[in-house]
Amino acid sequence: MDKEKIIAELNRHKKLPYLDYRLKQETEDFTDSLFYTLFDANTPVAVNLELLEKKFIRLVEISCWDLDTPGNEIWDIYVSRLPEILEKLNMDAEAFVNCDPASISIQEIYMAYPGFYAIAIYRLAHELHVQGVRLIARLMTEYAHRQTGVDINPGAKIGKSFFIDHATGVVIGETAIIHDNVKIYQGVTLGALYVAKNLEKTKRHPTIMSNVTIYANATILGGKTVVGENSIIGGNAWVTSSVPPNSTVFHTPEIKIKTAPNVQ
Repeated sequence: MDKEKIIAELNRHKKLPYLDYRLKQETEDFTDSLFYTLFDANTPVAVNLELLEKKFIRLVEISCWDLDTPGNEIWDIYVSRLPEILEKLNMDAEAFVNCDPASISIQEIYMAYPGFYAIAIYRLAHELHVQGVRLIARLMTEYAHRQTGVDINPGAKIGKSFFIDHATGVVIGETAIIHDNVKIYQGVTLGALYVAKNLEKTKRHPTIMSNVTIYANATILGGKTVVGENSIIGGNAWVTSSVPPNSTVFHTPEIKIKTAPNVQ
């Protein structure tokens, strides 16, 4: 084995010499610290905000992105938005309590519900996405994705009192728009009809109006698809065109039950 030759070949094939995985690891640490700052009773807000600022500036430096606004100015804007984000998250938690009869306390929602955690990290990442810090935002939501099975692109726009029950397998695309008081169950996909790079700047994912419920494993596709307010999308439904307000959409599979002969 020619060790030097192997090393030379590996270095030649490393196409991204500036791919620094410290960014991924430190973003995950930043995300944990941010979550605890907002919710943990034993984490001092004032002290942690100073630590978080240092971590954020470090992330901006590692990411090597040429941002129009300096990292410290982005952080100042971000911090000013945190009270509103926290207010929305508290409303989300209340929605979980009100929608899930299995919930035993508000504390349980914050600590044990993967759907709430995924929404929390999405909301915290979305504001960074809006400010142009998109790689860090995406790493934050992918961290939540890995932990919960919920894949929410930070570019999606989500209104107040959002509820995801059971969480696992939910996919919400970058250009999806979700209005207020929407309930989603496991396995739901809000996706695109077509996947092509030239559609990058077009709206590819559906719009869900207020007070809509989408049951397990439903798939709703297309940037022009709008689900009208107060509608119910049943489990396993496949929707690729708009649904009027106050509608019920359901999938009707053919189910056959074959019983064994009664053997004496």
